[in-house]
Amino acid sequence: MSPAEGRRLSAATLRQMTEADLPAVLAIERSTFPLDAWSEGMLRGELADQPRTRHYVVAVAGDEIVGYAGLAAAADQADVQTIAVLAGHQRSGIGSAMLTELLAEAARRGVTAVFLEVRADNPPAQAMYERFGFERIGLRRDYYDDGTDAIMMMRSLNGQGDDRNG
Repeated sequence: MSPAEGRRLSAATLRQMTEADLPAVLAIERSTFPLDAWSEGMLRGELADQPRTRHYVVAVAGDEIVGYAGLAAAADQADVQTIAVLAGHQRSGIGSAMLTELLAEAARRGVTAVFLEVRADNPPAQAMYERFGFERIGLRRDYYDDGTDAIMMMRSLNGQGDDRNG
């Protein structure tokens, strides 16, 4: 198990995501991404590849799952698949902690470049990724189901567990 197991945050603890977490994760997915939420089958498929090519964590506050995040890694590249935090827990450091964990996992796997797409209409998420050293590398027009563009971003890892958070 990765260092995410039992890591305490100011408001939550990170641990590896399991199938038992799917009902809570699906509720967060639907409330956070109402127009293009992943289906239960898609999330089950992601978990089926854990730990081979996937790494998913949940953030737990008290007895409630308040966020989740996932990474897909193959060879020397990885993609941040998703990061979501319940609205009432946003801006509390949970998203940053989960991204830190995903980047640490990428480094453990020998990844040298991490990619992601972020909604062009989500400046807070863009700012968080930029604080973590992600740079804009392109634009995918009409990427999301509602026609919103995606900003493509990339961060190089230096191979030394680089997990700075700002």
